[in-house]
Amino acid sequence: MYLVKTPQYIQNLFPDLTWRFSSKNKVIYLTFDDGPIPETTPQILSILRRYNARATFFCVGDNIRKHPRLFDKIKKEGHTIGSHTFNHLSGWSTSNNDYFSNVQKGAVLAKSQLFRPPYGRIKPSQAKTLLKDYKIVMWDVLSGDFDECIDKKKCYDNVIKSAKKGSIIVFHDSIKAKEKVIYVLPKILDYYSTLGFTFPGIKT
Repeated sequence: MYLVKTPQYIQNLFPDLTWRFSSKNKVIYLTFDDGPIPETTPQILSILRRYNARATFFCVGDNIRKHPRLFDKIKKEGHTIGSHTFNHLSGWSTSNNDYFSNVQKGAVLAKSQLFRPPYGRIKPSQAKTLLKDYKIVMWDVLSGDFDECIDKKKCYDNVIKSAKKGSIIVFHDSIKAKEKVIYVLPKILDYYSTLGFTFPGIKT
């Protein structure tokens, strides 16, 4: 169970987390979680390059360790890096000390103070502590590319019906999401480019 559009009341409950950006300009922030992996990330980079789009990659530390050249390629192509813990841990099911240690381990490899909690699951006590050192980036639009119960068209519709100026959209450069994200991403870029949108990375 997940919500495609993050309700405003949830955003209001955690105002210190970044859910979207207030913008009068036509900008959308594309983000990719869980990589980098050779099966999916290079194809995403190729699509982004084709549209001169920048994105923010929230990388799992262990994947950075396994694929350092691919990680370097993301940076060299002008994209922003964020961390996503070292082992893709849920804050809800992890003790605070273990979670903080894993977050730090991932952030050191990512060399970034941007952080996104896996699954969006973070305890208020964890967020309060981490906000002293990190900018915690959530989202207001979840594409659903990871959901095996929806088809590619539904994934596309999730974004088109929900994203607006300043939206932060979540995609995944994972094996599970590969088929949908490779199909949807160029169509999303086509659609919003035609409307005059640009795609910057999130500023650190």
